[in-house]
Amino acid sequence: MLVLVAPGQGAQTPGFLTPWLELPGAADRVAAWSDAIGLDLAHYGTQADADAIRDTAVAQPLLVAAGILSAAALGDIQPGAVAGHSVGEITAAAFAGVLDDAAALTLVRKRGLAMADAAAITETGMSALLGGDPEVSVAHLERLGLTPANVNGAGQIVAAGTLEQLAALNEDKPEGVRKVVPLKVAGAFHTHHMAPAVDALAKAAADLAPADPKVTYVSNKDGRTVASGAEVVERLVGQVANPVRWDLCMETFKELGATAIVEVCPGGTLVGLAKRALPGVQTLALKTPDDLDAARALIAEHAQA
Repeated sequence: MLVLVAPGQGAQTPGFLTPWLELPGAADRVAAWSDAIGLDLAHYGTQADADAIRDTAVAQPLLVAAGILSAAALGDIQPGAVAGHSVGEITAAAFAGVLDDAAALTLVRKRGLAMADAAAITETGMSALLGGDPEVSVAHLERLGLTPANVNGAGQIVAAGTLEQLAALNEDKPEGVRKVVPLKVAGAFHTHHMAPAVDALAKAAADLAPADPKVTYVSNKDGRTVASGAEVVERLVGQVANPVRWDLCMETFKELGATAIVEVCPGGTLVGLAKRALPGVQTLALKTPDDLDAARALIAEHAQA
């Protein structure tokens, strides 16, 4: 059974969209999305530097656009389940038919702007903890006033909070943690610092007309499958101020009988976690169009299975 997954913020790198725009019709499609949301996605995906695409209001629409574009390049596929990490949940909602592409891009543009505004109130950020025992790490973070904003499984937790709190973490790592890695994000996402963005996103979501998922949709709030389009959107709204439980998503993939995971562009992060947490499950990350043939072969193999 194939699971199609979409990465979250921090996966973007300068120029990553360039080869995808060379595919037939891709540049026109991205241009239309850019006009619709008032953001030059092609420029940011091909010419902008790392600082420019670190901007939350830019990074989030860029990631959703890349995910939708790369999934479409695979052709007419029918995954057994879909899921997304953080903003990747909006990409997954498009995969599942809950939102059409235009609605997904419009929503993520408003999400990015709202979260950027919330992040501007206090200087905050996020750092990944590599290694260590999750229970020990979570207790340590709470003592420092930090939030375990992403519990990713495979020995990885992402802490979020003020820059001062993150600096303290760097000097005082939890027992067993090998390394603390600052993430390329501009705020403490999935924490109480994002509460103002929840209100803004709820207003934006009120204009949506979501459909029920056409395939199994796994929510990163708690790893549960969600069958109602309205509930998917409700979770997308609340998610910006609540922790991401990717560890529970991977447990659900296992329970569903996943045999392969394909991560859309800019892939790599989620399949890396899956390789450690789901041994025996085949994985493939779409980084450039050169990966499409291998992805199609993997999809065909597991669709037949």
